[in-house]
Amino acid sequence: MIITANDPKRKSWLEVAPDCDFPIQNLPFGVFITKEDVITIGTRIGKFAIDMNALHQLGYFKGIDLTDDLFMQDTLNDFISSGKKTWRAVRNRLADIFDAANTALKDDKKHRDIVIFNISDVEMQLPVLIGDYTDFYSSKEHATNVGMMFRDPANALLPNWLHIPVGYHGRSSTIVPSGVAVRRPLGQTLPKGASQPIFGTSKRVDFELETAFITADANLMGNPIPIAEAEDHIFGLVLLNDWSARDIQTWEYVPLGPFLAKNFASSISPWIVTLDALEPYRTASPKQDPTPFAYLQQEGNRAFDINLEVYIQPENSDSTRVTASNFKYLYWTMSQQLAHHTINGCRINSGDLMGSGTISGSAPESFGSLLELTWAGQNPLQLNDGSTRTFIEDYDTVIMKGFCQNGEVRIGFGEVSSQLLPNDVIL
Repeated sequence: MIITANDPKRKSWLEVAPDCDFPIQNLPFGVFITKEDVITIGTRIGKFAIDMNALHQLGYFKGIDLTDDLFMQDTLNDFISSGKKTWRAVRNRLADIFDAANTALKDDKKHRDIVIFNISDVEMQLPVLIGDYTDFYSSKEHATNVGMMFRDPANALLPNWLHIPVGYHGRSSTIVPSGVAVRRPLGQTLPKGASQPIFGTSKRVDFELETAFITADANLMGNPIPIAEAEDHIFGLVLLNDWSARDIQTWEYVPLGPFLAKNFASSISPWIVTLDALEPYRTASPKQDPTPFAYLQQEGNRAFDINLEVYIQPENSDSTRVTASNFKYLYWTMSQQLAHHTINGCRINSGDLMGSGTISGSAPESFGSLLELTWAGQNPLQLNDGSTRTFIEDYDTVIMKGFCQNGEVRIGFGEVSSQLLPNDVIL
Protein backbone atom coordinates (compact mmCIF):
# COMPACT_ATOMS: atom_id res chain seq x y z
CA MET A 1 0.00 0.00 0.00
CA ILE A 2 1.36 3.40 -1.03
CA ILE A 3 1.90 6.04 1.66
CA THR A 4 -0.34 8.83 0.37
CA ALA A 5 -0.36 10.70 3.70
CA ASN A 6 3.19 11.99 3.13
CA ASP A 7 2.36 14.10 0.06
CA PRO A 8 4.33 17.32 0.71
CA LYS A 9 1.77 19.33 -1.26
CA ARG A 10 -1.09 18.46 1.11
CA LYS A 11 -2.62 21.23 3.15
CA SER A 12 -5.12 20.78 5.96
CA TRP A 13 -8.31 22.75 6.54
CA LEU A 14 -7.19 22.85 10.17
CA GLU A 15 -4.82 25.72 10.89
CA VAL A 16 -1.16 24.73 11.17
CA ALA A 17 1.57 27.24 12.06
CA PRO A 18 4.67 27.14 9.79
CA ASP A 19 6.98 25.96 12.58
CA CYS A 20 4.52 23.44 14.06
CA ASP A 21 5.70 19.86 14.63
CA PHE A 22 2.32 18.48 13.57
CA PRO A 23 1.40 19.30 9.97
CA ILE A 24 -0.96 16.99 8.10
CA GLN A 25 2.07 14.99 6.90
CA ASN A 26 2.84 13.88 10.48
CA LEU A 27 -0.38 12.38 11.93
CA PRO A 28 1.15 10.77 15.02
CA PHE A 29 -0.84 8.51 17.35
CA GLY A 30 -1.49 8.96 21.06
CA VAL A 31 -4.01 8.62 23.86
CA PHE A 32 -5.74 11.50 25.63
CA ILE A 33 -8.50 12.33 28.11
CA THR A 34 -11.06 15.03 27.34
CA LYS A 35 -12.59 17.52 29.78
CA GLU A 36 -15.55 15.14 30.00
CA ASP A 37 -13.19 12.40 31.30
CA VAL A 38 -13.51 10.42 28.09
CA ILE A 39 -10.33 8.55 27.22
CA THR A 40 -9.68 7.94 23.54
CA ILE A 41 -7.08 7.14 20.93
CA GLY A 42 -6.28 10.08 18.72
CA THR A 43 -4.01 11.94 16.38
CA ARG A 44 -2.93 15.56 16.11
CA ILE A 45 -2.82 18.29 13.49
CA GLY A 46 -1.53 21.72 14.49
CA LYS A 47 -2.94 22.65 17.90
CA PHE A 48 -5.85 20.22 17.56
CA ALA A 49 -6.28 16.76 19.09
CA ILE A 50 -8.53 14.48 17.01
CA ASP A 51 -10.72 11.76 18.50
CA MET A 52 -10.23 8.72 16.27
CA ASN A 53 -12.88 6.69 18.06
CA ALA A 54 -15.44 9.38 17.29
CA LEU A 55 -14.33 9.34 13.65
CA HIS A 56 -14.70 5.56 13.58
CA GLN A 57 -18.18 5.57 15.14
CA LEU A 58 -19.30 8.27 12.68
CA GLY A 59 -18.22 6.11 9.74
CA TYR A 60 -15.17 7.99 8.53
CA PHE A 61 -13.04 4.82 8.42
CA LYS A 62 -15.58 2.88 6.36
CA GLY A 63 -13.90 0.35 4.10
CA ILE A 64 -10.97 -0.29 6.46
CA ASP A 65 -11.21 -3.57 8.35
CA LEU A 66 -11.35 -2.35 11.97
CA THR A 67 -13.10 -3.80 15.02
CA ASP A 68 -15.84 -1.61 16.50
CA ASP A 69 -13.96 -1.00 19.74
CA LEU A 70 -10.42 -0.63 18.37
CA PHE A 71 -10.15 3.06 19.26
CA MET A 72 -12.14 2.80 22.50
CA GLN A 73 -9.09 1.39 24.28
CA ASP A 74 -6.97 3.35 26.76
CA THR A 75 -3.76 2.26 25.01
CA LEU A 76 -2.61 1.82 21.42
CA ASN A 77 -1.57 -1.82 21.92
CA ASP A 78 -4.52 -3.38 20.05
CA PHE A 79 -4.19 -0.93 17.18
CA ILE A 80 -0.47 -1.67 16.98
CA SER A 81 -1.26 -5.40 16.95
CA SER A 82 -3.47 -4.90 13.90
CA GLY A 83 -0.33 -4.56 11.78
CA LYS A 84 1.44 -2.26 9.38
CA LYS A 85 -1.19 -2.52 6.62
CA THR A 86 -3.86 -1.21 9.02
CA TRP A 87 -1.64 1.56 10.45
CA ARG A 88 -0.94 2.81 6.95
CA ALA A 89 -4.56 2.60 5.80
CA VAL A 90 -5.80 4.55 8.84
CA ARG A 91 -3.11 7.22 8.52
CA ASN A 92 -3.81 7.62 4.79
CA ARG A 93 -7.53 7.99 5.53
CA LEU A 94 -6.84 10.62 8.22
CA ALA A 95 -4.84 12.60 5.68
CA ASP A 96 -7.79 12.47 3.29
CA ILE A 97 -10.36 13.47 5.94
CA PHE A 98 -8.40 16.57 6.93
CA ASP A 99 -7.14 17.50 3.46
CA ALA A 100 -8.11 21.02 2.44
CA ALA A 101 -9.83 19.64 -0.66
CA ASN A 102 -12.16 17.41 1.40
CA THR A 103 -14.99 19.37 3.03
CA ALA A 104 -17.11 16.47 4.35
CA LEU A 105 -16.07 16.83 8.01
CA LYS A 106 -15.13 20.48 7.66
CA ASP A 107 -18.69 21.41 6.69
CA ASP A 108 -20.37 19.24 9.35
CA LYS A 109 -20.25 21.35 12.52
CA LYS A 110 -21.99 18.70 14.64
CA HIS A 111 -19.37 16.10 13.72
CA ARG A 112 -16.51 18.58 14.13
CA ASP A 113 -17.60 19.39 17.67
CA ILE A 114 -17.49 15.69 18.52
CA VAL A 115 -14.19 14.91 16.84
CA ILE A 116 -11.88 17.92 17.30
CA PHE A 117 -10.46 19.33 20.54
CA ASN A 118 -8.02 22.11 21.28
CA ILE A 119 -4.81 20.48 22.50
CA SER A 120 -4.96 22.64 25.65
CA ASP A 121 -8.28 21.01 26.56
CA VAL A 122 -7.00 17.43 26.67
CA GLU A 123 -4.60 15.58 28.94
CA MET A 124 -2.10 13.31 27.24
CA GLN A 125 -1.55 9.80 28.59
CA LEU A 126 1.10 7.12 28.26
CA PRO A 127 0.32 5.94 24.71
CA VAL A 128 0.97 2.22 25.20
CA LEU A 129 0.90 -0.38 27.93
CA ILE A 130 4.63 -1.11 28.05
CA GLY A 131 5.20 -4.74 28.89
CA ASP A 132 8.97 -4.77 28.48
CA TYR A 133 11.62 -2.08 28.20
CA THR A 134 15.08 -2.51 26.70
CA ASP A 135 17.69 0.24 26.58
CA PHE A 136 20.53 0.04 24.09
CA TYR A 137 23.94 1.72 24.16
CA SER A 138 24.29 2.52 20.48
CA SER A 139 26.12 5.85 20.19
CA LYS A 140 29.80 5.27 19.54
CA GLU A 141 30.64 8.82 20.60
CA HIS A 142 28.77 8.47 23.91
CA ALA A 143 30.28 5.06 24.68
CA THR A 144 33.74 6.40 23.87
CA ASN A 145 33.29 9.46 26.07
CA VAL A 146 32.13 7.37 29.02
CA GLY A 147 34.95 4.90 28.47
CA MET A 148 37.51 7.71 28.44
CA MET A 149 36.17 9.09 31.72
CA PHE A 150 35.96 5.85 33.65
CA ARG A 151 38.47 3.52 31.96
CA ASP A 152 41.68 3.66 29.95
CA PRO A 153 41.23 6.39 27.28
CA ALA A 154 43.23 4.28 24.83
CA ASN A 155 40.70 1.45 25.21
CA ALA A 156 37.52 3.42 25.76
CA LEU A 157 35.25 0.96 23.95
CA LEU A 158 34.85 -2.48 25.45
CA PRO A 159 35.87 -5.35 23.14
CA ASN A 160 32.29 -6.34 22.27
CA TRP A 161 30.98 -2.85 21.45
CA LEU A 162 31.78 -2.81 17.71
CA HIS A 163 30.36 -6.31 17.25
CA ILE A 164 26.94 -6.23 18.96
CA PRO A 165 24.28 -3.64 19.82
CA VAL A 166 24.87 -3.64 23.58
CA GLY A 167 21.74 -3.30 25.72
CA TYR A 168 20.12 -4.05 29.05
CA HIS A 169 16.59 -4.69 30.33
CA GLY A 170 15.04 -1.87 32.35
CA ARG A 171 11.79 -1.38 34.25
CA SER A 172 8.58 -0.44 32.44
CA SER A 173 6.82 0.38 35.73
CA THR A 174 8.48 3.80 36.05
CA ILE A 175 8.13 5.01 32.45
CA VAL A 176 5.96 8.14 32.53
CA PRO A 177 4.61 10.58 29.93
CA SER A 178 5.77 14.14 29.48
CA GLY A 179 4.61 16.46 32.26
CA VAL A 180 4.93 13.96 35.11
CA ALA A 181 7.50 15.13 37.65
CA VAL A 182 10.32 12.85 38.83
CA ARG A 183 11.73 12.57 42.36
CA ARG A 184 15.43 12.60 43.10
CA PRO A 185 16.27 8.96 43.92
CA LEU A 186 17.69 7.46 47.09
CA GLY A 187 20.49 4.94 46.96
CA GLN A 188 24.02 3.97 47.91
CA THR A 189 27.01 5.93 46.66
CA LEU A 190 30.75 5.79 47.24
CA PRO A 191 32.16 9.29 47.89
CA LYS A 192 35.45 10.12 46.20
CA GLY A 193 38.35 8.78 48.25
CA ALA A 194 36.08 6.78 50.58
CA SER A 195 36.39 3.04 51.22
CA GLN A 196 32.81 2.53 52.41
CA PRO A 197 29.54 3.58 50.77
CA ILE A 198 26.99 5.98 52.22
CA PHE A 199 23.21 6.05 51.83
CA GLY A 200 21.22 9.10 50.77
CA THR A 201 19.85 11.05 47.84
CA SER A 202 21.71 11.09 44.54
CA LYS A 203 23.76 14.24 44.05
CA ARG A 204 24.41 13.58 40.35
CA VAL A 205 21.07 13.24 38.61
CA ASP A 206 21.47 13.48 34.86
CA PHE A 207 19.41 13.37 31.69
CA GLU A 208 20.08 11.05 28.78
CA LEU A 209 18.98 12.27 25.36
CA GLU A 210 17.40 9.29 23.63
CA THR A 211 14.68 8.17 21.29
CA ALA A 212 12.74 4.94 21.66
CA PHE A 213 10.84 2.78 19.22
CA ILE A 214 7.58 0.98 19.92
CA THR A 215 7.20 -2.57 18.61
CA ALA A 216 4.34 -4.63 17.24
CA ASP A 217 3.70 -8.31 17.96
CA ALA A 218 6.77 -9.40 16.11
CA ASN A 219 7.59 -13.06 16.55
CA LEU A 220 6.99 -16.28 18.43
CA MET A 221 9.41 -17.43 21.10
CA GLY A 222 12.36 -19.14 19.44
CA ASN A 223 11.98 -17.31 16.12
CA PRO A 224 14.44 -14.48 15.36
CA ILE A 225 13.33 -11.46 13.33
CA PRO A 226 15.37 -11.18 10.11
CA ILE A 227 16.98 -7.78 9.79
CA ALA A 228 15.30 -7.20 6.41
CA GLU A 229 11.89 -7.51 8.12
CA ALA A 230 12.68 -5.59 11.30
CA GLU A 231 11.10 -2.28 10.27
CA ASP A 232 7.79 -4.02 9.55
CA HIS A 233 7.52 -4.58 13.29
CA ILE A 234 8.39 -1.03 14.40
CA PHE A 235 5.28 1.12 14.89
CA GLY A 236 7.01 4.43 15.53
CA LEU A 237 9.26 6.55 17.71
CA VAL A 238 9.04 8.76 20.79
CA LEU A 239 11.53 11.01 22.55
CA LEU A 240 13.00 9.47 25.69
CA ASN A 241 14.67 11.11 28.68
CA ASP A 242 16.25 8.13 30.41
CA TRP A 243 17.03 9.74 33.77
CA SER A 244 20.25 8.58 35.42
CA ALA A 245 21.77 8.88 38.87
CA ARG A 246 25.46 8.88 38.03
CA ASP A 247 26.80 8.53 41.57
CA ILE A 248 24.54 5.56 42.32
CA GLN A 249 25.47 4.09 38.93
CA THR A 250 29.21 4.36 39.56
CA TRP A 251 28.92 2.32 42.77
CA GLU A 252 26.48 -0.34 41.61
CA TYR A 253 27.10 -1.04 37.92
CA VAL A 254 29.94 -3.57 38.36
CA PRO A 255 29.43 -6.43 37.61
CA LEU A 256 25.87 -6.48 36.25
CA GLY A 257 25.36 -3.00 34.86
CA PRO A 258 22.48 -0.51 35.31
CA PHE A 259 20.02 -1.05 38.17
CA LEU A 260 18.68 1.51 40.69
CA ALA A 261 20.57 4.34 38.97
CA LYS A 262 18.40 3.90 35.88
CA ASN A 263 15.06 2.40 36.87
CA PHE A 264 13.71 5.22 39.06
CA ALA A 265 12.27 7.12 36.06
CA SER A 266 12.19 7.35 32.28
CA SER A 267 10.08 10.02 30.56
CA ILE A 268 8.67 9.76 27.03
CA SER A 269 6.88 12.14 24.67
CA PRO A 270 3.15 11.29 24.32
CA TRP A 271 2.80 11.28 20.52
CA ILE A 272 4.21 8.31 18.60
CA VAL A 273 5.56 9.42 15.21
CA THR A 274 5.25 6.53 12.77
CA LEU A 275 8.04 5.14 10.63
CA ASP A 276 5.82 5.96 7.64
CA ALA A 277 5.86 9.66 8.60
CA LEU A 278 9.66 9.56 8.91
CA GLU A 279 10.14 7.96 5.48
CA PRO A 280 11.11 11.23 3.70
CA TYR A 281 13.94 11.78 6.20
CA ARG A 282 15.88 8.57 5.70
CA THR A 283 19.65 8.91 5.63
CA ALA A 284 22.79 6.82 5.79
CA SER A 285 24.19 5.43 9.03
CA PRO A 286 27.82 5.75 10.12
CA LYS A 287 30.16 3.29 8.41
CA GLN A 288 30.57 0.14 10.49
CA ASP A 289 34.05 -1.34 10.90
CA PRO A 290 34.48 -4.24 11.39
CA THR A 291 31.68 -5.54 9.17
CA PRO A 292 28.97 -7.01 11.43
CA PHE A 293 27.95 -10.67 11.28
CA ALA A 294 25.55 -11.56 8.47
CA TYR A 295 22.45 -11.39 10.67
CA LEU A 296 23.24 -7.71 11.39
CA GLN A 297 24.06 -6.66 7.83
CA GLN A 298 21.50 -4.35 6.24
CA GLU A 299 20.86 -2.66 2.93
CA GLY A 300 19.77 0.88 2.15
CA ASN A 301 19.42 3.87 4.45
CA ARG A 302 18.20 2.73 7.85
CA ALA A 303 18.82 5.90 9.86
CA PHE A 304 16.69 9.04 10.01
CA ASP A 305 17.71 12.69 10.06
CA ILE A 306 16.05 13.76 13.33
CA ASN A 307 17.32 16.92 15.00
CA LEU A 308 17.37 16.58 18.80
CA GLU A 309 17.66 19.31 21.43
CA VAL A 310 17.79 19.48 25.23
CA TYR A 311 16.89 22.52 27.33
CA ILE A 312 17.28 23.05 31.08
CA GLN A 313 14.81 25.42 32.72
CA PRO A 314 15.44 26.41 36.35
CA GLU A 315 12.38 27.15 38.45
CA ASN A 316 10.88 30.57 37.64
CA SER A 317 13.43 31.19 34.89
CA ASP A 318 13.86 30.88 31.14
CA SER A 319 15.19 27.73 29.53
CA THR A 320 18.67 27.30 28.05
CA ARG A 321 19.49 24.95 25.20
CA VAL A 322 22.41 22.86 26.39
CA THR A 323 22.86 20.43 23.51
CA ALA A 324 21.86 19.78 19.90
CA SER A 325 22.36 16.28 18.52
CA ASN A 326 20.90 14.04 15.80
CA PHE A 327 19.42 10.55 15.65
CA LYS A 328 21.54 9.77 12.56
CA TYR A 329 24.70 9.72 14.69
CA LEU A 330 23.76 6.32 16.17
CA TYR A 331 26.22 3.59 15.17
CA TRP A 332 23.68 0.75 15.49
CA THR A 333 20.31 1.17 13.75
CA MET A 334 16.86 0.19 15.02
CA SER A 335 16.80 -2.71 12.55
CA GLN A 336 20.07 -4.03 13.93
CA GLN A 337 18.90 -3.57 17.50
CA LEU A 338 15.69 -5.55 16.90
CA ALA A 339 17.43 -8.27 14.88
CA HIS A 340 20.05 -8.72 17.60
CA HIS A 341 17.46 -8.58 20.39
CA THR A 342 15.65 -11.59 18.87
CA ILE A 343 18.53 -13.63 17.42
CA ASN A 344 18.38 -15.82 20.52
CA GLY A 345 14.62 -16.35 20.10
CA CYS A 346 13.46 -13.61 22.49
CA ARG A 347 9.79 -12.80 21.94
CA ILE A 348 8.79 -9.19 21.20
CA ASN A 349 5.26 -7.98 21.98
CA SER A 350 3.02 -5.08 21.01
CA GLY A 351 3.94 -1.99 23.01
CA ASP A 352 7.47 -3.01 23.98
CA LEU A 353 9.77 0.02 24.27
CA MET A 354 13.33 -0.01 22.90
CA GLY A 355 15.54 2.90 23.94
CA SER A 356 18.34 4.03 21.65
CA GLY A 357 20.81 4.80 24.39
CA THR A 358 22.25 8.30 24.83
CA ILE A 359 22.69 10.01 21.44
CA SER A 360 25.90 12.03 21.21
CA GLY A 361 27.71 13.51 18.24
CA SER A 362 31.42 14.13 17.82
CA ALA A 363 31.30 17.83 18.74
CA PRO A 364 31.12 18.75 22.46
CA GLU A 365 27.96 20.81 21.90
CA SER A 366 26.24 17.64 20.61
CA PHE A 367 26.87 15.46 23.65
CA GLY A 368 23.68 13.81 24.96
CA SER A 369 24.16 13.99 28.74
CA LEU A 370 25.48 16.35 31.40
CA LEU A 371 28.02 13.68 32.30
CA GLU A 372 29.65 14.40 28.94
CA LEU A 373 28.78 18.09 28.58
CA THR A 374 30.46 18.92 31.91
CA TRP A 375 32.96 16.06 31.68
CA ALA A 376 31.83 14.44 34.92
CA GLY A 377 31.33 17.81 36.61
CA GLN A 378 34.74 19.29 35.82
CA ASN A 379 33.41 21.94 33.41
CA PRO A 380 30.13 23.48 34.65
CA LEU A 381 27.62 24.76 32.10
CA GLN A 382 26.40 28.34 32.40
CA LEU A 383 22.68 28.89 31.87
CA ASN A 384 20.98 32.00 30.54
CA ASP A 385 20.01 33.16 34.05
CA GLY A 386 23.66 33.18 35.13
CA SER A 387 23.50 29.99 37.18
CA THR A 388 25.70 27.00 36.44
CA ARG A 389 25.05 23.26 36.30
CA THR A 390 27.19 20.18 36.61
CA PHE A 391 24.11 17.99 37.12
CA ILE A 392 20.35 18.56 37.41
CA GLU A 393 19.24 20.55 40.47
CA ASP A 394 15.94 20.29 42.33
CA TYR A 395 13.05 22.01 40.53
CA ASP A 396 14.93 22.11 37.22
CA THR A 397 12.81 21.07 34.25
CA VAL A 398 14.49 19.10 31.46
CA ILE A 399 12.88 19.61 28.05
CA MET A 400 13.74 17.50 25.01
CA LYS A 401 12.59 18.30 21.48
CA GLY A 402 12.95 16.52 18.17
CA PHE A 403 12.06 17.38 14.58
CA CYS A 404 12.83 16.53 10.96
CA GLN A 405 13.05 19.19 8.29
CA ASN A 406 13.75 19.10 4.59
CA GLY A 407 13.06 21.58 1.83
CA GLU A 408 9.35 20.73 1.78
CA VAL A 409 7.96 19.68 5.18
CA ARG A 410 8.87 19.87 8.86
CA ILE A 411 7.50 17.23 11.23
CA GLY A 412 8.34 16.76 14.89
CA PHE A 413 7.73 14.93 18.12
CA GLY A 414 6.61 17.83 20.28
CA GLU A 415 8.53 17.53 23.50
CA VAL A 416 9.13 15.48 26.60
CA SER A 417 9.29 17.77 29.63
CA SER A 418 9.81 16.68 33.24
CA GLN A 419 10.72 18.49 36.44
CA LEU A 420 13.06 17.03 39.04
CA LEU A 421 11.63 17.27 42.56
CA PRO A 422 13.51 16.87 45.84
CA ASN A 423 13.16 13.62 47.72
CA ASP A 424 11.29 14.13 51.00
CA VAL A 425 10.95 10.45 51.88
CA ILE A 426 11.65 9.85 55.57
CA LEU A 427 13.05 6.42 56.40
